[in-house]
Order: sequence, then C-alpha cells, then structure tokens
Amino acid sequence: MMVCFDADNRLSKDCFETVLQSMAEGLFIIDSSGVIRFCNAGLERMSGLPAASIVGKRCRDIMVCACDVMSECGLLKQGTLSNLECRLKRADGTLLPVLKNGRALIDPGGIVVGGVETMTDISELILAKRKTAALEEEAHRESGRYHLLVGKSSAMQEVFELIEMAAASNANVLITGDTGTGKELAARTIHERSARSGGPLVKVNCSALPEPLLESELFGHAKGAFTGAIKDKIGRFELADGGTLFLDETGDLTPYIQVKLLRFLQEREFERVGENLTRKADVRIIAATNRDLRELVRSGDFREDLYYRLKVFPVHIPPLRERKEDIGALITHFIAKFKASTGKAIAGLTSEAALTMMDYCWPGNIRELENAIEHAFVTCRTDEIGIFDLPLEIRHVELRLNPCPPRRGEQALPFSGSFGTGGDLSKDRLLAVLKDHAGNRGKTAAALGIDRSTLWRHMKRLGLFQTGHLPSNSSR
Repeated sequence: MMVCFDADNRLSKDCFETVLQSMAEGLFIIDSSGVIRFCNAGLERMSGLPAASIVGKRCRDIMVCACDVMSECGLLKQGTLSNLECRLKRADGTLLPVLKNGRALIDPGGIVVGGVETMTDISELILAKRKTAALEEEAHRESGRYHLLVGKSSAMQEVFELIEMAAASNANVLITGDTGTGKELAARTIHERSARSGGPLVKVNCSALPEPLLESELFGHAKGAFTGAIKDKIGRFELADGGTLFLDETGDLTPYIQVKLLRFLQEREFERVGENLTRKADVRIIAATNRDLRELVRSGDFREDLYYRLKVFPVHIPPLRERKEDIGALITHFIAKFKASTGKAIAGLTSEAALTMMDYCWPGNIRELENAIEHAFVTCRTDEIGIFDLPLEIRHVELRLNPCPPRRGEQALPFSGSFGTGGDLSKDRLLAVLKDHAGNRGKTAAALGIDRSTLWRHMKRLGLFQTGHLPSNSSR
C-alpha cells in the first residue's frame, strides 16, 4: 500500500509522481540547460509519442510557438510563461494546438535549476471558435456584411473571395478602385484575417508628403541626415516589422522612391536616410491606388518591374455605380451607425428618397454615400429621411444631362432629352412603354431615357399607382 503523506504531512516521492502521471494536462520538467528530463502520461497521450522519444529533447524539438521563445529556453530566461499558444508536434506529423504555462524551478540559493511546463489541449476550443466565426460570417453575408465591408452584389462577393484568398497568403497585394470605394477597409480586412493580424498595420499616404519627407517617413533617418534631423527616427518599414505596410495612393510615388521601394521588395532590406547600415524588416506590402498603373507604366511614369512586384495578387473594387444593388445594404449600415452615434430614431428613407439615392451615380462612391446619410441625420426632423434631407447634388439627379457611365463591356443607353425633366410625357405613352416591359420600372425608365425617380414622379403625377392602371407584373 502506497503512503502519500508522512508524519509531517509531506507528500511522498511515489505519490508525487502518481499525481503528475494522473494529470489530464501534458507536463514536462527541464533541467538548467533546457533539456527535458521528465514527461508525464498526459503529454504522451497528447503527442502520441512514448516518454523515451520526448526525454532528452528540447522544447523547440517537440513544439512550435507563435513567438520566438524557442531559440533559447524562454522559461529559463523569463522565469514564467503564461497562456502561450503553441502547437505540439504529434507522432502522425500533425500539430496539436495547446496553451502552455510554465515556471522556473529555483533553489533556496536563488539559482535556476530547471523548470516545469504544462500544456492544455485547446483543439476543441479552437474548433468551437471556428464554428462560431463561420456562423457569424454566414449571418454577415446574409445581411451584406463581410468583416469591415458591406455588399450583397455578385461583384462584391467576388471581391470578398479575393480578399479571403489574399488573407491566406503572404503575397504582395495591389488594391485598385475609384476614390471612396473602400480600398483602405479592404486592406485592413486582409491584414486582420491574415496570419499577421497579431502584428502592426502601418499606413502611409504616398501623395501626402514631398519626396524627402516621404523617404524619411518610409525608411527612417539618422541623426544629422538633414536639417532638422535632431535624432534618429524609425521609419514605417521598421514599425511594420512582423505585420503589414499599407501604401495608399501608390500611383503618386516619385521615380526615386519607386527605386527605393523596389530594392526593398527584391532584397527585403533598406537603409535609413543618412546611414550606411543595411537593415531588414519582415513586412507584407499592400498597395492601393485609384490610378491606372498600367497606363502610368506605358507613359514611363511608373516602373514596370515595380508594378509587377506590387501586383502579385490584384484586387479590384468596383465603383458603386456598377453595383447599385449594394446601396440598400450600405444605407442600412450607415443609418445604424449614425443612430448609434447621434441617438436619433431614424428608421429609414421615404420611397422618393430611396429612388433618388438609387438613381444617383455616386462619383464619390461609398464615402459620398456615407456623407449623404450623415448630412440627412443633421437635417431630418422625422423618423424617415425624405428627399429634401439629402444633399443638393443628389436631389438634382433628374436634371443630369447623361446617365451613369455603363459597366465595362456594355453600351450606354440612349438618352432622350425630351423626357429628361418630365416635360410632355403622356399617360398613354407611359402605359404603352410599361406594358412593353411587363411593368418593370427599371427597364421602362431605361427605355424612356430617364431615371427611376423621374419615372416614379411621372407615374404619381399621372395617377398610375391606382389599382388597375399598371400591368400585373409591375415592379420597382
């Protein structure tokens, strides 16, 4: 019979080892040089390896950790390890996610003689988190949300797929699109969904600074490198080490900065301004521009080799005028945002205001739409945003001389000036065109060369909303 406690209530050696062997968690003990001298049955079960294959090895031989504490024993160096996420190497070649804790063993004289580490299997927790994230992602997709972005259109669904692929890689990304389409949000989404999400996301607007200041901002400078350089400065590349550097307005880079950036992309090294010391940085580049870089390459204003270095994985965000089916989801998103910040109980838009928003071409894209909703929150005095709560340029959409630019590969619809502002459109004429298009108001408006908001006003003026006046399949 094993006796666990002596007369002084001290745990016996045999009983102590039994306790260690009965633990569900994996455990090992290292000596002062970081070599594993003991492991329990829990670690054998988790790894699928016998104790003989574990004892005599070092921590880095049996696990992989997110940070570099394995180059030398982090436990002996730091004294403690708390909730460090690692992956335990298993006999079948797979990696088991574990949460590791440890404490150094110190003798009465204050000398570190070893350490003890425990590992908890968190694979089920991670699986549960992934399932929860998948459910949340599905709910967001149904509502038109994808992380920081909003869009239900097929065009944006394709963008979301590209972002997902970009996040799963470490390749340089070039995001293109008109001003206000959300290129920075796309870059943030790629970073936050990537393996670099634990590192910094550092942003630089390449058009905001003159060349000398931009060089210093990107690469840093040494004290005395130029007038005003009173101390050493760390550049954005060093600040982004281990993370992502977002270069916005890349099309405005000067030839000199292009050469400096190309060198970094090729060699992953750089020098601070006024310094000869070569430095390295582990940085992923995401570039963005609203300019046509291919045209800039053809004109000689942008280096072709740099263009292809940046465009390893391109993501194009289409303008809002090419995906108007996203306007409703965006309006809902921004109304919720400004309701939360202002406290105003605004539920939505009137039909006339909604049609006007749909007909507008949005040259400023999503940024302009957000500003329009914010403007409406200032002017609106009811629970619905009306047409007169919208900015003036949006209210005057029906006075536009030309329709929105066509989608790529499509021809612009002919515009009939006689119908542009309402003029002499008769009831019989309007009914005939509605009938030709089975009551579809979008197609009817296109055939007449007017916007849907203008069509809606004609129908209201002519009394065509009364029962029996419209074709049975009429739709907005």
